[in-house]
Amino acid sequence: MEIIADPKKSEDFLVFSKTKKIVFADLQIHSRYARATSKNINIDNLEKYARIKGLDLLGIGDFQHPLWRKEINEKLSEDNQGILRTKTGFMFLWQTEVSLMFSQGGKRRAVHLLIFAPNVKIADKITSYLGSKGRLDYDGRPIFGISCRDLTKDLKEIDDKIEIIPAHCMTPWFGIFGSQSGFDSLKECFQDQTNKIYAIESGMSANPEMLWKLNENVNVVSFSDAHSFWPWRLGRESTIFELDELSYDNIIKAIRTGEGLKTTIETPPEYGKYHFDGHRNCGFSCSPEETEKLNGICPKCNDKLILGVDYRVKKIKKGMTSQENRKPFYSLLPLHELISLTTGNSMTSKSCWKIYNELIENFGTEFNILLRSDREKLARAIKNELLLDLIIKNREGKIMVKPGYDGVYGVPLIGKRENQGKLF
Repeated sequence: MEIIADPKKSEDFLVFSKTKKIVFADLQIHSRYARATSKNINIDNLEKYARIKGLDLLGIGDFQHPLWRKEINEKLSEDNQGILRTKTGFMFLWQTEVSLMFSQGGKRRAVHLLIFAPNVKIADKITSYLGSKGRLDYDGRPIFGISCRDLTKDLKEIDDKIEIIPAHCMTPWFGIFGSQSGFDSLKECFQDQTNKIYAIESGMSANPEMLWKLNENVNVVSFSDAHSFWPWRLGRESTIFELDELSYDNIIKAIRTGEGLKTTIETPPEYGKYHFDGHRNCGFSCSPEETEKLNGICPKCNDKLILGVDYRVKKIKKGMTSQENRKPFYSLLPLHELISLTTGNSMTSKSCWKIYNELIENFGTEFNILLRSDREKLARAIKNELLLDLIIKNREGKIMVKPGYDGVYGVPLIGKRENQGKLF
């Protein structure tokens, strides 16, 4: 199987082994019991749209929540490799996310961490541990007043196979390196437990190339943090593994060592909601360079700007991650975004869905369209020349995006509006 790599990240086509199992994975999902999520999230919908997207493996999300756990128990069965399966064979991994709010170094801290469990027995022990720290029933992503260091130490004492990964590591409010409540390094945060952190999750407003500048020498993974099951959310960021066989142990080995962690699919960082600095309520955003000229003050309300990911990376960069920890990556907008740009209608419109469904019927999955099918094959099915051009431009990283800021998504641009954007 051959996939065209982003030409800016690799001189050659990225060719996967024919003898290994290729796994497209999105391992940061939420249930309908987490705040600000779709109330229609269920295992059936997650499976349906993951298959349409082209994903092979999902995190199950929020496994400690009692009502969601009941659904997990009813719908899924675990094999002897730590993989959960539906009756039709779609696969999930034990995964949850917690929000830690605590004081350290004289500052208020807030960090989101992903937690993975090797099997139901350990998932139960994690649930019992978290239950000893606070309520589990009020939010699928529960909040605890414990430090990252202490949580890591406690979970690793339960089982070293438990994996802990800082989620959306650069976002201002809940990223480990965030400008509002984060740290300047993994060491500052995890202290004597730093050697038990093997990877960081990029989040939408950053990409691996930006994170390499932090010189943390950990692997970079990418997941969607999906709050719904729709294909413009699910799998928009994901990680591709190349494994001898799919098992929890092999997934974690790949994350820890990089062996078998083939590449990541990222959205352009400008597309994320926290790439630039600004104020949502003021409708104002700016680049890090402009922020410096403004002394960090919003010209509309005279309050401090919310500093985004681009600014923060420039602030705490320390060099470059070693070459062996750098993986090529794709930079892609979801297919619904491209169709929306073509039609001028919203991603949720009937006209967008009609085109999307016709394309899926022809090509099987969204990733087949975005990554695998060459222009000639696409042209036989796509008669709209603009959409065809956008799919190829997307693959080559040539669509401009007006950067997102302070909780506002970035806006892809075409035609006369392109001069408002930033080429990624």
